[in-house]
Amino acid sequence: MATSTAGTAGATGTPGTTGTATGSPRPMRADARRNYERLLAEARTAFAEHGTDASLEEIARRSGVGIGTLYRHFPNRHAMMSAVFQEALASLLQRSRELASAEQPCGALVEWLRAIITHAGEYRGLARALMSASHDQSSALSECSVPMRDAGERLLVRAQQGGAVRADVSIGDLMQLTNAIALAAEQDPDDPELADRLLMLTLRGLKPDTT
Repeated sequence: MATSTAGTAGATGTPGTTGTATGSPRPMRADARRNYERLLAEARTAFAEHGTDASLEEIARRSGVGIGTLYRHFPNRHAMMSAVFQEALASLLQRSRELASAEQPCGALVEWLRAIITHAGEYRGLARALMSASHDQSSALSECSVPMRDAGERLLVRAQQGGAVRADVSIGDLMQLTNAIALAAEQDPDDPELADRLLMLTLRGLKPDTT
């Protein structure tokens, strides 16, 4: 697998664009756009079937392109995972905006954290990769964490201001906890209620001490 983290066409930016020497985007050629879209579609399928450690060579083969073409669009596995996760990311950010004015701030936070766990569990290996990327700013996946943290921070602050969550709880800790719960659920697929039980146990520990 290639280890370069330099940005290339469509890796983590706007689909259908590629970078120029000055960093400004320009539209992809039609054939490059088709290759990008085929690669992304096959990556979604492969990750769903085999997890995020699916063979990139096989993804390229099923897309009808060479491995060099894959790496021109996605310089490494995390870049491809980031692109695959963009749809879920957009959905999570939209849901956070909808919950921002909910009457029950704590309930809104819980619902959003539950949605994160659900999305992280869509592809085997994604939760582990998201946990790792949170400590690696060079990872393409780390670009997903910034808007997620900002969205979660707003919901967390509302819950804290309402007295439902301790003031010393950070959004970084919550994001790591949700990924850990998703990972635990991934390891025990025969217990579909495990993730929700673990989330509820976690949230009990977030409540302020009333004694």
